[in-house]
Parts: sequence; structure tokens; C-alpha cells
Amino acid sequence: MYLWIKALHIVFIASWFAGLFYLPRIYVNLAQESNPAVIERLLGMARRLLRFTTILAVPALLLGIWLWLGYGIRGGWLHAKLALVILVIGYHHACGSLLKKFEAGQNKRSHKWFRYFNEVPVLLLLAIVILVVVKPF
Repeated sequence: MYLWIKALHIVFIASWFAGLFYLPRIYVNLAQESNPAVIERLLGMARRLLRFTTILAVPALLLGIWLWLGYGIRGGWLHAKLALVILVIGYHHACGSLLKKFEAGQNKRSHKWFRYFNEVPVLLLLAIVILVVVKPF
């Protein structure tokens, strides 16, 4: 059973991160756009992607908790990974907050800022995968 749960956890994590990689790219385009019709289309895309990404995050997190509590995974690497997972959840929440600002016409950030913001989940995923695979401590 452990391997099935682990496999599903990996699939949901990959799917969740796919959304976290693409959503800020939509924000880059929104920050550059001035055409109201295009803005509305991009906002619709962002809303649907955020909703879908949030749905994917739930089983990813629940399966991770199941693995942790159900199988007694331990180690210093796990504490570091859990800290990074909390940052991923915070990043996800920040994506939702940024969407609300775009919807209200209150975005004050440039497309360049969003390009840097878009790199955060890549770095988080890289660190998490290294911790899980290498288990350096």
C-alpha cells in the first residue's frame, strides 16, 4: 500500500507544481496587457487554473500526511522538507492574493517582478526533491 500512496503523492505533487509554474506566467502576461478583452480572458484562465491547482494540492498534502503519519517517516531532512512545503503553501496563497489584486485592477507589480516570482516554485521543488532523494541529514 505504501508504494501506491507514494506514487499518487508524486503524481499530485507534480500536477500541483505544474499549476504553480504556469499561473505566474499568466500574471506576467496580465501585467503587460492593456486590452480589456485580453485581460478578461487571462483572468478567466488564471481563475480556472488557480481553482484546479488548489484541488490538486489537497490530495497531494493529504497523501503526504498519510505517508508521514502512517509509515513513520523520520529524519532531519523531513523537517527541512516540511518547512519548504509550508513555503509552497504560502506561495500558493500568494498566487491567490495576486489574482484578487488583478481582478480588482490593483496590481502594482511589473511583468519583470512576476518573471522572478515565477522562479520561486522551481527553486522550492528543486530543494524538496534533493531533500527527499539525497536525505542529506
